[in-house]
Amino acid sequence: MNNLRSILNIEFLVKDDAFKNWRMILFLSFLAVIMISSGHNADKKIFKIASLNTEIKVLKSEFIEVKKHLLILKKESTVTKVLAENGVGPASSPPIKIIISNE
Repeated sequence: MNNLRSILNIEFLVKDDAFKNWRMILFLSFLAVIMISSGHNADKKIFKIASLNTEIKVLKSEFIEVKKHLLILKKESTVTKVLAENGVGPASSPPIKIIISNE
């Protein structure tokens, strides 16, 4: 009962040998601050990873859309249609092969 009363009255911090108790309390407080800081840094990293993952998903879907659009533009029918709008059409005669002789 006497020990409990001395703890409740905080006698262990005001006695003559209280310096070693204060050192331990300060050390434990410093460790607690470091642990809290480490936890906050870990939380920041987790949130950053989550936001980067969502950005990766958005960029992948955008890449797929652009690739699909490019495949449509590369089709022969699309190219012919665009060239016809500009007044260029398919050739009416087949290409001629030019032969150069070395003399």
